[in-house]
Amino acid sequence: MTISNISKRIGILFLLPAFLACNGNKNTSPEQAKISITMKQKILFVVTSHDTKGSTGEKTGYYLGEVSHPWDVLTEAGYEIDFVSPEGGTPPVDGLDLNDSINKKFWEDAYYQNKISHSMKPSEVNSGDYKAIFYAGGHGAMWDLPNDTAIAGIAAAIYENNGIVAAVCHGPAGLINIRLNNGALLVSGKKVNGFSNEEEEIVKLTTVVPFLLENKLKELGGIYEKSQPWQSHVTVDGRLITGQNPQSAKNVGEAIRDALRK
Repeated sequence: MTISNISKRIGILFLLPAFLACNGNKNTSPEQAKISITMKQKILFVVTSHDTKGSTGEKTGYYLGEVSHPWDVLTEAGYEIDFVSPEGGTPPVDGLDLNDSINKKFWEDAYYQNKISHSMKPSEVNSGDYKAIFYAGGHGAMWDLPNDTAIAGIAAAIYENNGIVAAVCHGPAGLINIRLNNGALLVSGKKVNGFSNEEEEIVKLTTVVPFLLENKLKELGGIYEKSQPWQSHVTVDGRLITGQNPQSAKNVGEAIRDALRK
């Protein structure tokens, strides 16, 4: 056998697993089929572990559409998504509307349902693995994300490594504690948005949340932008991307995708 023939056989053996995976090998599980032969670039999604709106007794958590819509955009673009929450494990969910086709797609995806149901603790995250970090909203984010210095440290490390920090709706509550190596707060002097005071008034939770997000972002030196309630509004300031409300979730995902392609 010639050297050329040997090389061809080795090449065929090396490519065979990829060929089988791409052509629906009957012995390949749906979970295995999700695993790329080449390493995908990864994005870390942050979700809250907090499940109650203050002393009201009303349940909350991460808002499903604020995970599912960016997830759909970014996985379609070829990125792998991991999940972290302050406590790890299964985070509480709010806005469980399966009439939304993208919510349904995410909720019924066995691979990603397993991943979010086994979200990592901050201590299990290697910031160097990620090109971007995205904070999903849901009212629960207002209680635990602002005080989570471990996740803030992960976000700062990703940003300092030329990565992207993004958030939507109440997710920017997690940005207020991010401090960079030069001592500056991430949001200080940058254009930013998040759930507006007016929107909080509409849902009648201004006296329930620990603080008003619009006010806090301004207080910390953010140049706050907003649109009318429930209108999509995405603000991009360099590698900081923020969205105002649930209606902005898909557009935030698109902004992350586009920024990563630059």
